[in-house]
Amino acid sequence: MMRSLYSGVSGLRVHQTKMDVIGNNIANVNTVGFKASSVNFSDIYYQTLQSATGPNETTGAAGQNAKQIGLGASVASIVASITQTGGSQRTDNPYDVMISGDSFFIVNKGGTNYFTKAGDFLPDKNGTLATSSGAVVMGWKPDPADPTTILKDTVSPLRIISPENLFSPPEATTEANIAGNIDPQDKDIVHSGSGKFVSTSFYDSIGQEYTAKYKVLQTGGSTSAYDVSLTDITDKNGKSIFVKYDEANKKYVANTAIGNVKFGGQTLPKITDTNVDPVTGKITWPASTGNNTMSFNAAGKFIGIDETATPPTTPSDTSKKLELSITVTGNNPFKNINVDFSTITQYGASGTTTIEGDNGTTDGKNGGRKAGTMNGIGIDTAGKIYGKYDNGDSRLLGQIAVASFSNPSGLESVGDNMFAETQNSGNFDGIGHDVTSDGGAMTSGILEMSNVDLSAQFTDMITTQRGFQANSRIITTSDTLLEELINLKR
Repeated sequence: MMRSLYSGVSGLRVHQTKMDVIGNNIANVNTVGFKASSVNFSDIYYQTLQSATGPNETTGAAGQNAKQIGLGASVASIVASITQTGGSQRTDNPYDVMISGDSFFIVNKGGTNYFTKAGDFLPDKNGTLATSSGAVVMGWKPDPADPTTILKDTVSPLRIISPENLFSPPEATTEANIAGNIDPQDKDIVHSGSGKFVSTSFYDSIGQEYTAKYKVLQTGGSTSAYDVSLTDITDKNGKSIFVKYDEANKKYVANTAIGNVKFGGQTLPKITDTNVDPVTGKITWPASTGNNTMSFNAAGKFIGIDETATPPTTPSDTSKKLELSITVTGNNPFKNINVDFSTITQYGASGTTTIEGDNGTTDGKNGGRKAGTMNGIGIDTAGKIYGKYDNGDSRLLGQIAVASFSNPSGLESVGDNMFAETQNSGNFDGIGHDVTSDGGAMTSGILEMSNVDLSAQFTDMITTQRGFQANSRIITTSDTLLEELINLKR
């Protein structure tokens, strides 16, 4: 009878433990990345009153089963449903990240690596990506030899908003193009006209913007050949680079720092003070030397452009572009620029020529850019973090690494939505892997919520309550029996 009392006590204890787990699950129903736990019971070692015996052919006695009395229940396991994914919550915060798959984010706190499913990240004061509880997010950095790729080495803190990442370096223009249609009936472009003016913008190696201005004019005596010449180069304020303002004498003078300027076969003349209006800064241009001639076939297709006065008659790769080169005194910030004319056509239309210039190739490459300031962050499905800049640049800043375990349920919860590896979970190798390598992915702007199923928890709560009540009845009933036993002496 005493055994039944203690069995009832053990039943109360295990059901109380299960109720504690259910309460914790429900309390964390809205906790980011929380993984619900479940409790399993096991019976306790049995007291054997009589061992089992087999049949005895000699005596004719049949076999008997063992006679055992159980001693109650105990908690066999408390298992977290780590591999079950919680619901998705949209936040539109680029630093919030959700993992689909069985991998874990790697975070470090106090010098120890932990693992989490909660992707509510933010940069700290130093620009290091961190969790809301103060653990730093670990990952890989760009390869110093090739900043467009990731060096998958031992994980380290992801300092994405460091001083060197706040700005994007400028890039000098090395390609430009002029495209459109030349109408041979355009009054401006015929040999007796003023010419068609077109410009291309470009950048030097320190990010300053300039505009190269060109003139296209029909070659005398030809209806399919055109002279192309450089007329000026101005800065972003529209001032010619061949002129500067003399503050001491309060007048415009020639910019002697500008050396040779060549455009294909054309060489611009040297500008002296006598060519510059001291009040307005307007240049009176002497004649240039050299020529550039562009030609078209009878169907209006581009043939080529040549650094001579003779129109090219057959197309070739060398006759598609002209090189613009600028030299200056001292360090030269300008790069040579190849200006492509190969997409121009000569079709009769409405008597209007429509040609336009643009920096870069026709597919937008090597157009150069100014220095940029970071104005956003993006994280792709592989966890790669990109800085976005106001000059249109996008730079790879790092990649969030993940870890996987052969037995994720063997991880030990340490609070703050973090887990620690144990001897039964498997070991983290210190490097991790790309989330896409096992079919997973990361989604920015979304968080994984708790995987607690309230309907299941409330059902478990009911059965746990009834189990607790039943075990309490064991104790009260056994107490009644003991009371009857004591009353026998009366």
